[in-house]
Formats: sequence, structure tokens, C-alpha cells
Amino acid sequence: MVKELVAGKTIEAWLKTHPLLEKVISTEEVFWTNPKFGSLARSEGKLPLGELDVKDAEERLTRFAPYIAKVFPRTKQANGLIESPLAMLPNMQQLLEKILDSQILGELYLKCDNELPISGSIKARGGIYEVLKHAEDLAIRENMLSNSDDYSILDSSNFRNFFSQYSIAVGSTGNLGLSIGIMGAKLGFHVTVHMSADAKQWKKDLLRSKGVTVIEYESDYSKAVEEGREQSNENPNSYFIDDENSKDLFLGYAVAANRLKQQLDDRGIVIDENHPLFVYLPCGVGGGPGGVTFGLKLIFKDNVHCFFAEPTHSPAMLVGLITGLHDKVSVGDFGIDNITDADGLAVGRPSGFVGKTLENLISGVCTVKDEQLYGLLAMLANSEGIYLEPSALAGFPGIIKLLKEKSGRTYLKNQNLSKVMGNAIHVVWATGGSMVPKVIMQDYYKKGLRLLGVRSWSIFQSPFDFKGN
Repeated sequence: MVKELVAGKTIEAWLKTHPLLEKVISTEEVFWTNPKFGSLARSEGKLPLGELDVKDAEERLTRFAPYIAKVFPRTKQANGLIESPLAMLPNMQQLLEKILDSQILGELYLKCDNELPISGSIKARGGIYEVLKHAEDLAIRENMLSNSDDYSILDSSNFRNFFSQYSIAVGSTGNLGLSIGIMGAKLGFHVTVHMSADAKQWKKDLLRSKGVTVIEYESDYSKAVEEGREQSNENPNSYFIDDENSKDLFLGYAVAANRLKQQLDDRGIVIDENHPLFVYLPCGVGGGPGGVTFGLKLIFKDNVHCFFAEPTHSPAMLVGLITGLHDKVSVGDFGIDNITDADGLAVGRPSGFVGKTLENLISGVCTVKDEQLYGLLAMLANSEGIYLEPSALAGFPGIIKLLKEKSGRTYLKNQNLSKVMGNAIHVVWATGGSMVPKVIMQDYYKKGLRLLGVRSWSIFQSPFDFKGN
């Protein structure tokens, strides 16, 4: 329902001061560049976290690696490291150039968090990290564990019985719940996931099969979080993982930046003022893309440019940033329905913590229609043999809009990047997909082909070959 007043101003008044909101309210695709964007040096003194916090998170994940390798055999080859590959996309780049009707300067890569072990999405970074940190805190407090121990000892009935005295709760549209549910249940916690109406049924079914309690709500994500938080607070042994405000989740995501740097180093790719890095991140409440952006900024400083991507019907972070109201405004206040097939991004109110922390470090936000997501899904599958869930494709339009839209070209000019774009590295962050049941992925793929009209676009052809569930 549209509010008569939003933060004391009429909608008409907002439109006068922020004209782009008219297109946002009409659920048109937009590409917004952040007028508050500035150098890292200007923000460093104001940031609530720093390099030492990210280092601490990295070290904690290293301590848990022996346990992870033991209980999740798929991680054994990587010695318990939960990490995803970086894939070059030459064929997809050709397809995007066909849409753009121009060359995409630089090289295009995909950060394949759809392949992250355990839960197959970017949420395996933040969600699993916060569960592990909570488990460590509890065990150390009871003198059952020390930082110097081999953490594989956690895989025992002694520790599972200990953790079974405690509960973990979270509100989720799907992927965060999967990550926390799978990891928490494996350790022995009682886990409850409060899921919004837009969460996919297969995700609820998978959680229940792992012994997780799933509570469903007819309303959206924000209500699921609110109810989950209230119920958890009633139990002194319950720990609520707050996707809207958690610094631990944020730090779990931030660790990804160091991992990406290592992968770029392994390929001999240098990032500096003459070789810029552009990263395109799907955004829901903001924790995942926010944490990754924070980590990248700490490493690459002003040589990395991070753009968030949201569905046209759920532009929560965009509305929060444009108005400067952050979590004090929802898309519903402007009459936007928050209904999208991109369930992981179906969020009406953004994280205030992320918005305020990064309001000078996010380069911009683009919005994308659901139909585009399905088309991109089919394009990526046919050109590269990579299958993602719809929400994970949201970053791709950012490249086209950055290079094609006037606001994008102005951004490049203002940042003195126009002459070095031939050296650019573009990384689209794929946030999920490998856990999708095969029959559902096939439906996604067929829908994408129908929306595209295969004959008119395809320069690559391959049979459906998804190896999912």
C-alpha cells in the first residue's frame, strides 16, 4: 500500500527531488550511479569494521577446516575450504556483445558461488560462518574447546549432545536458511527457519529432510525476520542470526575477497588504476553483496567498482540508498509490490547496517525484470554449460547498462576509467543454483528459451545438461 507520506514527504515531493524514483515506482529497469560514491580513504575512519576483523574471520574458518573436511566429504579435496571457482566466460561475452551491439572491453568472469559446497549459494559464506562462530563461542565458554585444538573433534556425540541444548533461528527467503539449517543441524543444534511466502517449496522440503523446523508465513521476508527474532528472544538458549544487522554474517562474506584476489593472482591478473575490477552482485537485504564489497574495497581500494543488482519489483537497497532512509523505508511505501521469481532477492526493506556502512562505497545499483533473468539463464546454459537459479543472473545486465546507459558512461568518465576499459576485469557474482532440483531447473531453462525466441539470438546450441539434484 502506498503511504501518503514517506519520512514526512509526499510521493510527489520525493519525485521532485529524486526523479529516477518515478521509473523505480513504475518497475522499469534503471541504472543508478551513487552520487555519494567516493574514495575508500574518505570512508575508512567511519567504518565499523576493518582488516583485522576480516583476518579474524579467515582464521576461524581455517580452524574449522578439519571439521568441515571430515563431515562434508565434498570439501576434503580442498582441505575443508568452502570456496568456489572463478570461470572465464568468452562465449557469454560474445552473446552480451550481440545484445549491446558493441564490444565489451576487458574480460568477463563468473564467480561461481552456485558451486559452493554444502549449500550451493553465496549464503554458504556468511550463514555457515556465523553458525561456526556461535558453536566455537559456546564450546570455548564451557572449556570444551580451545583455539589450538584440532576442530575435527567437534564431530562426536559429546559435542552434538552439547549443542543439542541450544537452538538457532533465522528468517530467510531460502538460501540463507539452507546454509544455516544444514550447518546447524550437522553440529547438533535445533534449527528453526522462518520462511517468507516467496520461498521455493523445494528449499523448504530440503530443510525439513535435514531435521530443520520450517515455519512458513504468508507475508514477505521482513515479517519472517520479525517473527523469528521475537520467538527466538523468548528462549534464553536460542541464538537468532539476523541477516539485516549481523556483523558476523557480513564478515563471513567479506572473506571471499581475499579468495578472489588469490584466484586473480593465480591467473596473472593485476588490479590497479590501469586495470580496474568491476563486480556485479545480486542484492536482497544486502548482507552478501555488502560483505563482499567491503572485503574487496579493503584489498583493491579505489580500483574496484561494485554494482548491486535487484529485481524491478524488489528494489529495496536502491530505494534505501536513493532516499538516504536505508531501513527506515520499504518498497511498499512507494507502492512497489515486492513480488518476484528471484526469491533470494525478494526483500522489501534493506539492511540499514549495510546501507549506512557502504553508502559511500557502492558504485551503483541496476534493476532487472524477471523475464531478463530467465533469458540470461538460458543464454549462460547454452553458451557456457553453467546453470544458475534466476536470482543469480541479476548481475549480468549491469555490464550492459554500465557501458550503454548515459549514467554508466558518465560514471566511467568521472572515475577516469574510459581510456583503460580495455584492461577491465568484469566479475559477475553467481549467487546460487547447484541445489535446484533438475526438473525445476529444466523448467527455468525452457522458460528462458521461450522468452528469448531461440532462433533470433542463439549463436551457441547445446542440449540441457544440468547435473543438479
